[in-house]
Amino acid sequence: MRIIPAIDIIDGKCVRLTKGDFARQKIYSENPFEVAKEFEANGIQYLHLVDLDGAKSKHIVNYKVLETIAKNTSLKIDFGGGIKSNKDVKIAFESGASQITGGSIAVQKPSVFLEWLEKYGCEKIILGADANNRKIATQVWLESSQKDVVEFIVDYEQKGISYVVRTDIAKDGMLQGTSNELYQEILQRTKVKLIASGGVSSIDDLIKLKKIGCEGAIVGKAIYENRITLSEIRILL
Repeated sequence: MRIIPAIDIIDGKCVRLTKGDFARQKIYSENPFEVAKEFEANGIQYLHLVDLDGAKSKHIVNYKVLETIAKNTSLKIDFGGGIKSNKDVKIAFESGASQITGGSIAVQKPSVFLEWLEKYGCEKIILGADANNRKIATQVWLESSQKDVVEFIVDYEQKGISYVVRTDIAKDGMLQGTSNELYQEILQRTKVKLIASGGVSSIDDLIKLKKIGCEGAIVGKAIYENRITLSEIRILL
């Protein structure tokens, strides 16, 4: 299983939100590049980079952070936040993203998202399935839909998606464990490469996600709050 640290960006700084609430943000570093270099120095190969300013503005904002990290490290970066147009996709890939994640766009403009999937392929385009109480949420988690997260993923798998980042909004930033039963349900009903996100609080959580069959696990606050050390992650790699 791939272990994928997360860097969330607001105003060019590395932050973490609680349940996606912008009013509940904590700055962990003024320099995301230095954070990324530390990850790389500890043997980590992958990075989940989220442009929270972009998500709120509905277009990419912090692409220079992406460019700096991509040019000066060997990290393979999946990038999300504010990717709403063909121009945004082009900027993300030209700035060094290995993959991009589309969440709100896949709900609100599925035809556009499917065009990206056809153009760039299922190894480059990740489906973002952010949900609260099984219902897909959009627009930086401020809006809810009536789409069930499992049915949403099943439908997109039939349309060619391979990678899925599934974020549990209720658990994000809470350090209270992961949604293992739901992940098991998704993996029983599909063959997607499932990347778990939200709630990771310990190495034990990562071990359980691996046993379930998740292809990857995104870890954010647990690293920044020293619940999981980079040396512990290095042992698992």
